[in-house]
Amino acid sequence: MTPLDQAHAAMETAPDDDTARLTFYDRLAASELFLLLEEEPPGETIKPRIFPVDGAQFALVFDREDRLTAFAEGPAPYAALSGRALADMLAGQGIGLGVNLGVAPSAILIEAASVTWLADTLAARPDEIEERAESFGAPAGLPEPLLTALDMRLAATQGLARIAYLVGVIYAGGRKGHMIGFIDPVPGAEPALARTVSDALTFSGVEAGVLDVAFFRASDPAAARLARAGLRFDLPEPPKVVPVAEAPGSDPAKPPKLR
Repeated sequence: MTPLDQAHAAMETAPDDDTARLTFYDRLAASELFLLLEEEPPGETIKPRIFPVDGAQFALVFDREDRLTAFAEGPAPYAALSGRALADMLAGQGIGLGVNLGVAPSAILIEAASVTWLADTLAARPDEIEERAESFGAPAGLPEPLLTALDMRLAATQGLARIAYLVGVIYAGGRKGHMIGFIDPVPGAEPALARTVSDALTFSGVEAGVLDVAFFRASDPAAARLARAGLRFDLPEPPKVVPVAEAPGSDPAKPPKLR
């Protein structure tokens, strides 16, 4: 059972539970997916294999390479890319997603309108503000779905920072809230980390929720205060780099193009 299988099972068990449905889409967006192609791409342009179902069109994706191979009954051309990148690429194209069809318990058809909704939801960007934190304390009262979403999302931020702390915070002026403080982020990774937290909040089902994000160096006195008060998340270290031929979609800065 993959994380996508588990999220799909929870959604099927509770079809009226909005949080379970959001969790499934969150897992889909955060997963690496293998998109079945018509042919090996000659360059950076890819051509998904499209299947008609009841007058609609669907591209097929799988959350494991062996599942794609099982569906195709042998090796087949594919592009590996995140669910986020795939939704952004297909949005507005009138193409839905067939996920793990025929090879896994999470098999599902997602219509084109839902793919566009997912892309639009993921396109939201957090606001930037400047406030001075007066004090940190233990986080309190946060719903369990949000903590689960944060844990899953932060586990996918390999190499972007060393540690994150979730704390309660009181700002100058008296505003109270909660904050995720990242320690030693890689230069330039701040927007991606902020977007990760924003996605976790969006897909947790918490209405009108706010979760602030801040960045610190380990040498900053505030880092020690975060460590004393906060809930710690150890972020995974980046995998060791082994030179390989680059596959289409493997570089998030250069997503493949449809044709």
